[in-house]
Order: sequence, then C-alpha cells, then structure tokens
Amino acid sequence: MLMFKFFKKPFYFIILILLVASCTSGSSQLEKEIASVPVDFKVIRFEKIFNESTPKDLQNLKKKYPAFFPTRFPDSIWINRMQDTLQKQLTEEVVKVFPDEKSIQEKLSPLFKHIKYYFNGFKAPKVYTVLSDVDYDNKVIVTDSLLVLGIDNYLGASHEFYKGLPLYISQNLSPKQLEVDVASSYAKMLISKPKSSSFLDKIIFYGKELYLKDLWLPNATDAQKIGYTESQMQWAKSNEADMWRYFVEKELLFSTDPKLENRFIKPAPFSKFYLEIDNETPGMTGRYLGWQIVRQYMQRHPEISPKQLMIIDAKALFEKSKYKPKK
Repeated sequence: MLMFKFFKKPFYFIILILLVASCTSGSSQLEKEIASVPVDFKVIRFEKIFNESTPKDLQNLKKKYPAFFPTRFPDSIWINRMQDTLQKQLTEEVVKVFPDEKSIQEKLSPLFKHIKYYFNGFKAPKVYTVLSDVDYDNKVIVTDSLLVLGIDNYLGASHEFYKGLPLYISQNLSPKQLEVDVASSYAKMLISKPKSSSFLDKIIFYGKELYLKDLWLPNATDAQKIGYTESQMQWAKSNEADMWRYFVEKELLFSTDPKLENRFIKPAPFSKFYLEIDNETPGMTGRYLGWQIVRQYMQRHPEISPKQLMIIDAKALFEKSKYKPKK
C-alpha cells in the first residue's frame, strides 16, 4: 500500500507525459504531411513596379496590367500618382517591411498548403501586391485564380501612417495579420451562405470561418485569428458564459434584427450589450461565440470533414453541438 502511494503520482504523471507526447507527435506528423503538399505561385510586386515607372511607361503598364487601370479614370490620375511624394514614401515604407517577393511567399506558402490539404480542389493563385491608400476595409481581394493584397495595410500597428485610426482597426494593421486576412477571404468563399438572416446563422457563418483558421493557421494565436489583443481574448474567454446567457435571455439567437450585426458581429471598438461593462468588451463577440459553438460541434462529430462542415445548416449544427459555454 505504501509503495502504491509512493508511485501513484509519478505513474499518472508519466501517463500524462506520454499522452501529451502522443498528441504532439500526431500533430507534428500532420504538419509534415501538409508541408509536403506542392504549391506553386508567383508574387508580383505591382506597387514597386508602379513606383519605379515614369509617365512614358504608362501605356505599357496599362497593356500589361489592365485590371489596375480602370478605363473610367483618365491618364492624368495615374501620372499624378507616379509623381506623388506621399505614394513614394508609402512604397518605401512597404519595402522596409516586405523587401522582396520571398517575404510574401514565406507568409502565404504554408497557408496555401493547408488550404489545399483540406480542400484538394484549391489552386494557389497569382498574387499581386498593390498600394490601396490604406483601404483597411478592402485589404484582400480574391477570385478563383487571383489574390490582390493592399500591402500598405500591414506596416505595423504603431506605424505613423496609421495615426488617427481607431485602435480596434490599427491593432490589426500588422505583418502578422496578412495571412490571417487572406485565410478569412478564402474561408468566406468556401462557406455556404446563411439560409436566413437570423443572428444564429450569422454567428455560425463566422464560427466556421474561424474554425478553418484553426486548421489552416496552426501557429497563429486565437487572438490573431479573430483580430483581438491578448487581453481582449482573455476577456472573451472569461465572460463566455455570461455573454451566452445574455443572448439566450434576450432571445437574440433567432432574431433577424439587422442592428445585431453592428452590435455583436462587425468589427467595432466594443460590443453593445447596453450595460455598464460595454467599454470593457471587445467587438465581434458574436463571432467569438459562433466559433466556440462550431468547435464544440466538431469535437462531438470528428467524422465530419471540413468540406461537409461548410454546408451544414446553422440551426442543425447548433442543436447537435450541445453547446455549453465554459464557466
């Protein structure tokens, strides 16, 4: 009996170590498989090409890159941009953070490998980087074969060009968010559109998007995936049960009130519970809860593939998740 007491704790400790090692080994093996997935894509630094051009090069540029020269704009617009000192300064700042094509490829290649592993029909796109005049609402544009990055949106949260922007926006204008934003854009292309305009349908849509980031961005933190600071993420985790209780008691889940999107889903400085604690909250708390619902669903239904998850009805997913918030 004494020997049992003596060895009991070390014995279970050894089992725990073996279990952790087993999980880590499985994860490492999966990542090795994904790393071997072939992807081939080209990065074209259009902002550098444009910056190095002169007015006499304009016609050749328009022929080679017609998509970046809408016909409704006269040539004088492009000539003025070529000679604009602010545009040149912005390009110089971009080159400091992303000096060459390789600096972009290294960020996107692991993401593309993960997308292709889980969705084998995916083909890596041709990537263009451009100056968007810090159009943070349109940082990433994707089609089946094309990816356009407003590269001036990733200079660093404290960059001087972002002074005056709200903190909830500038905190996500950093290099580490580039692949996160690209993942968001591709996820939205894969997820079936909500069947209704209910609050539940909308938060499950974003929950699926964030779950894909769990799969595609294994080295990103949860805070990075949703666009929170670490303290905002901690607040959401600590208050998950209270937020869920509020949504249930206020009967918001099946509500189609369009105001709920601004209150709890769209990026914002805080969520609008209309309580004294509002200023302490992060925005997008509806997305956070949708994420936890999808995670619990997939934990309960490991037989469901990511492709199948994309088309599952939100109400059915919610009911089968048997979601219970962490307390």
